[in-house]
Amino acid sequence: MSEKTNALEYIQKTAEESIQIKRRFVEEGAETLVAATAAMAESIHSGGKILIFGNGGSAADSQHMAAEMIGRMLIERRPLPAIALTTDTSGLTAVGNDYGYDLVFQKQVQGLCKKEDIVIAISTSGNSKNVLLGVESAKKLGAKVIGVTGGEGGELGRVADFHLNTSLSQNSSRAQETHIFIIHSLVDLLDRFYLKG
Repeated sequence: MSEKTNALEYIQKTAEESIQIKRRFVEEGAETLVAATAAMAESIHSGGKILIFGNGGSAADSQHMAAEMIGRMLIERRPLPAIALTTDTSGLTAVGNDYGYDLVFQKQVQGLCKKEDIVIAISTSGNSKNVLLGVESAKKLGAKVIGVTGGEGGELGRVADFHLNTSLSQNSSRAQETHIFIIHSLVDLLDRFYLKG
């Protein structure tokens, strides 16, 4: 069998795996996704904002979501209050240097979050310490937490008010492919069904 044949078979296999993970998420998580969107709308209507964070690919997803809320996704509307806590290099490096990397989200949540806000914490394992510390601070302040995870969901899945989990995913790549669908769906549903008028 040639390398080209092996590569084609591999890509077909991984594409099918990704499709199955997404399909399972919709079966298991669609109602929670809609409820999480409604909570985001309630937050925005009450003067709150959306704070989003995660590490690595999840940091990129955080920035992606904030950009679509501040700009637009598919529907023209006013900018929505969203901040990715992954973008301020001075803040991240100052906290990381002075207090340790575990506190890079916690310190920002303590300074920026209020009870009307929604925190969206993204962690494929559900066990990233800096994400969990940020979530802990948000809950102490009275904010609701949307946890986006993979596999078994980890500790984040247990403490989130709304748990959006890609339960079939066995690695970060496959989990994050459905996390993008989750992020797009939260913004799209918000725009289409909850922010009219």
